[in-house]
Amino acid sequence: MTLFQLTPAQGARVLVAGGCGGIGRELVRALLDHGIKVAIFDLPTSAERHPPPAGVALFTLDASQAASVDTAFKALDAVWPEGFDGFVNLVGFAAERLPIDQLPITEWQRVVEGNLGASYLLNRAAVPRLARKGGGSVVNVASGLATRVMPGFGPYSASKAGLIALTKAVAVENAPAIRANAVAPAAVDTDFLVGGTGRERTESHLDRESYMKLIPLRRLGVPADVVGPILFLLGPASGYMTGQTLYINGGALTP
Repeated sequence: MTLFQLTPAQGARVLVAGGCGGIGRELVRALLDHGIKVAIFDLPTSAERHPPPAGVALFTLDASQAASVDTAFKALDAVWPEGFDGFVNLVGFAAERLPIDQLPITEWQRVVEGNLGASYLLNRAAVPRLARKGGGSVVNVASGLATRVMPGFGPYSASKAGLIALTKAVAVENAPAIRANAVAPAAVDTDFLVGGTGRERTESHLDRESYMKLIPLRRLGVPADVVGPILFLLGPASGYMTGQTLYINGGALTP
């Protein structure tokens, strides 16, 4: 390995769940630019709004539904029967900000199932496909809100904290062939701030001016800020890292 091998090798295969979203689109472009083969899982509405580049295999699904996830992976098996080298999980969304004591049970369940439940189903199905290829890397996208909880984000924070723990479980259960790490971004300037790419748009829950005063680097995150660390965790330069979480937040949170 040289110091320049900071991404997967050319010809590697990477599955990106949530590849039609703001960070996902930037990640897919970067992977393709490095000669890496890409497949995408995403909601039908996301795929319709932002179709992937030519040559990228797209499979639509609802990642919170086990049957939908199984169907998508079986369809991917027909294209990549020998498995794949990397898996990136960008699936997730936040809902209306409400205190826990005012939050309907159904809303708690929806957010937790849409974040942590979906991530469990995706990781559960991805691991044997990585093993089939001889091993590889998992990168789950959590959130700084998993550690620095803010009012109104209870279900989202709890689900993302659970995702960090899930990542550690995948890491310790599947070493040494498979590595699993997470990135935990702060707010990133994408459609996620208004509900998500494939979901109904809502009012932004972020006061940008006030928020940026809390960030030492004095700006909002952009997709490229998250893509770089993901590529690093997918590639050989991070080969001695597993079960770790990289916080990407301009210095706002230093756990």
